[in-house]
Amino acid sequence: MKNGKILLVEDDPNFGTVLNDYLALNDFDVTHAKDGLEGLIMFKNDEFDLCILDVMMPRKDGFSLAKDIRTTNPEVPIIFLTAKTMKEDVLRGYQAGADDYLNKPFDSEVLLYKVKAILQRKEVDKNSDADQFEFNVGKFAFNSKLRHLSFDGEEPQKLSPKENKLLRMLVIHKNDLMPRELALTKIWRDDNYFTSRSMDVYIAKLRKYLKRDDSVEILNIHGEGFRLVEKV
Repeated sequence: MKNGKILLVEDDPNFGTVLNDYLALNDFDVTHAKDGLEGLIMFKNDEFDLCILDVMMPRKDGFSLAKDIRTTNPEVPIIFLTAKTMKEDVLRGYQAGADDYLNKPFDSEVLLYKVKAILQRKEVDKNSDADQFEFNVGKFAFNSKLRHLSFDGEEPQKLSPKENKLLRMLVIHKNDLMPRELALTKIWRDDNYFTSRSMDVYIAKLRKYLKRDDSVEILNIHGEGFRLVEKV
């Protein structure tokens, strides 16, 4: 049984073939497009569980392709592959709808981990309803619809709208990385010095609320983002 159907859009024939074969060996059904325009045609003619897009490609770059894909299907996960490491390019990728980002060169096992993590998260969202609003984290009960966070059955505390959105995103990514840029573009709709500092303030507030339970912690993953961990 296949793990899922992947659209791989990579214009480097050697690298593309290696990735194609590696993902196929790990039981993924892979369709390899040689450039962005071919990728768009393939995407419109079939259904995919995830897209892996190179950024720099002839005829249509990865950012443009991602926007076209998002017009057709707003939900399909997208991973960008790029040789660029500029923060502006990373941000542009998330703004174009990326779920994750990998800088070349990278370890194929890291890509495989990211693919499996994203698809697993997607499956959890689908099975538990993407609109899920009640969560349990350690001894906390969190209701994102009411913006209530209660500890061990006590009276709930009302969170601010941004505290609520940020905690929900952390909980959905529980025990996994929540990329900083992803939160900034989804909640603050921007990424600059001031919004980044603002998010740090909200992370500090959430840490203060959660410190009552020693098994729950928000970790800072340097240069990457945050991880909400629930120790068993």
